Amino acid sequence: MLVADELEPVAAALREALHLGEPFEDPGVAEFGIRNAVFALGDCFLEVIAPTRPGTAAGRYLDRRGAGGYMALFDLEDLESARERACQVGVRVVWQIDLPDISGTHLHPADMRGAIISLDESRPYGSWRWGGPDWTGKTGERAAGRLSGITVAVADPTATAERWGEVLGVATQQEECPLLHLDGAWISFRGASQPGEEGITEIAVALPAHLRCDRAAVDVGGVRLSLLEGG
Repeated sequence: MLVADELEPVAAALREALHLGEPFEDPGVAEFGIRNAVFALGDCFLEVIAPTRPGTAAGRYLDRRGAGGYMALFDLEDLESARERACQVGVRVVWQIDLPDISGTHLHPADMRGAIISLDESRPYGSWRWGGPDWTGKTGERAAGRLSGITVAVADPTATAERWGEVLGVATQQEECPLLHLDGAWISFRGASQPGEEGITEIAVALPAHLRCDRAAVDVGGVRLSLLEGG
């Protein structure tokens, strides 16, 4: 998820860069004082949010760090175990909901470091209410492309990778940088050169050749989109 001062320009730039379809705007996020645009990407989603009133968490983030990567959401098959693991290591919950077709849990960024983490569980697995009616209680039509990974800049990459891994139930791999291998994707952690740089700095996306057009990367909304072959 990206956060921006204004929704439309960044959503339009993201859509153009990745050749995405029509986004879904979720009226339910108004409770957080934001608007959003949610784009299907393969069987995952990319989302852009922007604050609509003063005093929001998104607005405070923009004041501290500017536009960029803001939140990572994970669709888990065993949410209760992940919630328990988060509790055991002292991670605070800032928001939680349980609906018939999906559950969500936002974890405190000060405890997780690097980004807000949302632990979700869709029912059936692979559906995604937050993506709109076509994905509510069912799996919608896949979009071209695939979300391959994200890079998170933090003060202590190893400790942050271990914390994320503890909560997600994934072992940390020490390669060129601390790395978590997920189901078909990865999360890498690197050092932040200054406090204001912390956050999700890069999103890797695999695209078919005719959409990638030999591009290696493009910058959108304070995040670098690395464009990989595939999708």
